[in-house]
Amino acid sequence: MKPATPQQQPLALALASSPAALPPGGSLRRLRLAAGMLDYVLLRSKRRTIGFLISDSGLRVTAPRWVTLRDIEAAIIGKESWIVSKLRQRQERASQRHASRMEWRDGATLPYLGGALTLRLHAAPVAAIHHHAASNELAVHLPGDAPEEALKEIVKHWLQQQARHLFAERLPLYAERLGVQYRAFTLTSARTQWGSCTAAGMIRLNWRLMHFAHEQIDYVVAHELAHLREMNHSPRFWAIVASVFPEYAAARKVLRERGPEMLPVF
Repeated sequence: MKPATPQQQPLALALASSPAALPPGGSLRRLRLAAGMLDYVLLRSKRRTIGFLISDSGLRVTAPRWVTLRDIEAAIIGKESWIVSKLRQRQERASQRHASRMEWRDGATLPYLGGALTLRLHAAPVAAIHHHAASNELAVHLPGDAPEEALKEIVKHWLQQQARHLFAERLPLYAERLGVQYRAFTLTSARTQWGSCTAAGMIRLNWRLMHFAHEQIDYVVAHELAHLREMNHSPRFWAIVASVFPEYAAARKVLRERGPEMLPVF
């Protein structure tokens, strides 16, 4: 049998082929598009229109019960360009996540302030951690039988300490430049936000920003403090951000392209 050409390979599996992985009432179908074969899940419902949902699992099409399969496939073909683009983006991000997956072992590298720290593991009766800036190494001392979770926990705690120190330095600097005052700041582990600000002046910053360079950290700090002058994302708000951080667009682009799902898993 000849190997399939790239055009003949499925764009993405909508879900695992196991029936248990399908949503109740869903069926796995295949359709030939100009870009190649497309696998998708079809789900019938009481909705009035055909809906499309693209996730890491692939494409799910939800259609009214009275719409024919021919019309459903015509609708998919009509949105082929959008569907293929979104699926390719999902596949690319999945490949990036796999490539950036970190192995928690001696010699592994941890993204830190835009660079990388090399983990050096040492057997010791008492847990401890030391940063050697000259060699870009993070020496972690743990009992020899310590589980991986213990290694993750001590590294996370160290990163959070560094985040508190750095944020405490950058917040007053940008607050002064913006002419605002904040009440306090706390660390957050939010999966979808790098920071937030309340009208009462409470700033929350994601400690995982320590994986990024100073430019991205300063952008988030300036962004949240700017909300103390404009609690929105209007053109006026972005003008305020630009007044203290002109390179904000480039920093925002980096954060959008490398979201939390691309970072080490703790």
